[in-house]
Amino acid sequence: MLSFTTRLRAAAPPSAVAAGLIAVTVGVTSSAALVFTAARAAGAGPREIGSWMLALGVGLAVTCVGLSLRYRAPVVTAWSTPGAALLSTSLAGVPMRQAVGAFVFSALLVLVTGVTGWFARAMDRIPVPLASALLAGVLLRFGTGLFSTMHGHFAIAFPVLALYLLARRFAARYAVLLALAGGVLASVVAGGWHMDRLRVSLAAPVFVAPDFDWKIIVSVGVPLFVVTMASQNLPGVAVLRASGYDVPVSPLMSWTGAVNVLLAPFGAFGLNLAAITAAICTGPQAHPDRAKRYVAGVWAGIFYLCAGVFGATVASLLTAMPQALVLATAGVGLLATIENSLTTALSDKESREAAVITFLATASGVTLLGIGSAFWGLLAGALTTVIARTGRRDRPTPADPSPAPAHERTSDAPAPLRCEDVGT
Repeated sequence: MLSFTTRLRAAAPPSAVAAGLIAVTVGVTSSAALVFTAARAAGAGPREIGSWMLALGVGLAVTCVGLSLRYRAPVVTAWSTPGAALLSTSLAGVPMRQAVGAFVFSALLVLVTGVTGWFARAMDRIPVPLASALLAGVLLRFGTGLFSTMHGHFAIAFPVLALYLLARRFAARYAVLLALAGGVLASVVAGGWHMDRLRVSLAAPVFVAPDFDWKIIVSVGVPLFVVTMASQNLPGVAVLRASGYDVPVSPLMSWTGAVNVLLAPFGAFGLNLAAITAAICTGPQAHPDRAKRYVAGVWAGIFYLCAGVFGATVASLLTAMPQALVLATAGVGLLATIENSLTTALSDKESREAAVITFLATASGVTLLGIGSAFWGLLAGALTTVIARTGRRDRPTPADPSPAPAHERTSDAPAPLRCEDVGT
């Protein structure tokens, strides 16, 4: 009996299970409506929409569980939210078969980036402070959302924050779980749930043979690939790096691309690394032991599978759940991650200005050429770094006849992120 209890605690730590559940809840509630809109734009009916959710859920389950177990790191994947937003406007009038052809082509491009390793080499050159600043900027709106939600929903948001702070003092490991439970209770008392809208039904796969039309590939497939890499995979890798996980990037791209290719005919338009929801599973709130946080990624995959199987139910659940509960829970779940990211971003004096610019540009939410602020924030930080260091190498340095001991030596540049350039 003791052995079973020990194994159960190892496989399902309450904090890790809660982190996986919150990650999926935030991911689904924040963007599932975009998926439905994109599917309808391509002429999908209720059965096809259910198939899209099923394919996405299965794909996320396979990649979350498989990659987290393989690398013993909380590798959390997600569908491409900016991709869904792009598709909701660009698929109007496009036949479903040609839309699926664009999905397959985009996924093949992701697979190629993994096999060739060029994306991993690019990520190796990003300094840790800039990656941490990027993560903090991506998560800022969720941190501020915790407090802005109190305006109009004080009875739901404040109990979540109060329970979190109390639990951090007396039961830190279960702080987010207790805050979630308290938020659910508060929302029920406040009458925020609309259970009459909930409908339970299962999704079934619907296969659509792809039709590769070069016009649709250029106008839909290529932009889908670009926004997925720049707005999702890039900050997704930054989340892992900022949290101290040196997972090889190339296999992550290869596996997500390969799974996406197989499931695209069923509606999986884009699978990629998660950023915001991944941060919920990579921080100390998921597990105090960094080496065991991969369990949160596994549970995120399990919950994504449930969301996919009950794809039609998810749609009705979105209308039944109070949005204030989702925002407040996500806010407290990300507080520790935001704190750690800002600490790391500002720790190196040489990179501090570039980190601040990366943080501000990312947090601004600016979108240019259809690409989100995460890419432009990182580009602004990199440009700042280059300008700040221009000419420094040419400055003469005074001769020092006695070199400093090894432990006192410093480097002009922050240590770059490192990852193995490994194929599948």
